Amino acid sequence: MARSLALFAIGLVFGGGAGFVLAAANGVTFDGHDHSDPTHHGGAHAEAVAHDHSTTVNLPAGPDAPGLEIALTQDPMAGWNLHVMPQNFRFSPENASAADKDGEGHAHVYVNGEKLARLYGNWMHIPDLPKGEVEVSVSLNANSHSPLTVDDVPVSAAITVQVD
Repeated sequence: MARSLALFAIGLVFGGGAGFVLAAANGVTFDGHDHSDPTHHGGAHAEAVAHDHSTTVNLPAGPDAPGLEIALTQDPMAGWNLHVMPQNFRFSPENASAADKDGEGHAHVYVNGEKLARLYGNWMHIPDLPKGEVEVSVSLNANSHSPLTVDDVPVSAAITVQVD
C-alpha cells in the first residue's frame, strides 16, 4: 500500500511538471487569458474579432485626447515601481473584453519589447529587471484590447534604465 501511494505521488509530480512544460511550450499563459483561444471570449465570432491586437482604436487629437506619462523608480527593498499617469483616460477593468468606450480601457506593460502584464491601475511593482540597459514601455489599450492611437500615433510611453 505504501509503495502504491509513493508511486502515485511520483506520478502526480512528474505528470504535473510535464503538463506545465507542454502548456508553456504551446504559449498557454497562466493569467487566465489565452489570446489564441476565441472560446475564451465567449466563443462568439464578433467577440473574437473584437479582441484583435492588430487593429487600433484611433481617436482625434485635441484637448480631450488620451495621453500617457510613466515613471520608473527603484524600490528601496527590491525590484522597481512603475507609475503610469494617463491623461483623459480611465482604467476600466470591469469592461475588459467589452465594447470600446472612448477614453477607457487598460494598459500593457513591456520590458525590452516583451509583454510583461496587463495593467488596470496607476501603479505596478516589477520584481526584477534583466541586467544592462532595459526599456520599460507602456501602451494604452481600449476595452477590446486594441491599441489606442491619437491621429494614428500610439498612445504609449517608454523609459530606459541601466540595471546593475
